Amino acid sequence: MNTRNTRIGLVLFLLYLLLYGGFVLLNTFSPGTMEATPWAGINVAIVYGILLIVVAFVLALVYGFLCSPSEDDE
Repeated sequence: MNTRNTRIGLVLFLLYLLLYGGFVLLNTFSPGTMEATPWAGINVAIVYGILLIVVAFVLALVYGFLCSPSEDDE
């Protein structure tokens, strides 16, 4: 059970790392893209940043759901 939880945590962490890495790389190599304002005057950097926060929260919920003890484990 413990190794299963660890594996799930690492997979979710790597998924978030890819998203965050995309944010950093986009800021580094294409700052003009991050300055674009496609939605109601809000730039891409703000939208992407808020998306990262929401995704972190959702991944935490997914981890909690997947790693909660099931009726079979009790």
